Amino acid sequence: MAVVDSPDMNKVKAEHGVPANLQSCHTAIIEGYVIEGHVPAADIERLLATKPDGVTGLAVAGMPMGSPGMEHGDHKQAFQVIAFGSSGQSVFSAYPAS
Repeated sequence: MAVVDSPDMNKVKAEHGVPANLQSCHTAIIEGYVIEGHVPAADIERLLATKPDGVTGLAVAGMPMGSPGMEHGDHKQAFQVIAFGSSGQSVFSAYPAS
């Protein structure tokens, strides 16, 4: 695994096809897929296991409270993990508020 810090993350996101409405704070490339934002590990594992056609990556827009790395007690905002790619955008997983 290689970690590459980039001074121009907007360029990295554009080069990897992250839609503007899904851009967030972190971008990773895992086995050729783009992971944008605070995507739960279980969703990444499911993406890698199923390799759905037309999907370039997964994204969680913004930084919703309760998503991985954004935990704060028992409070969780509802959020969706969005699959994106040549087949468009669709909900890959949804997490409820608490």
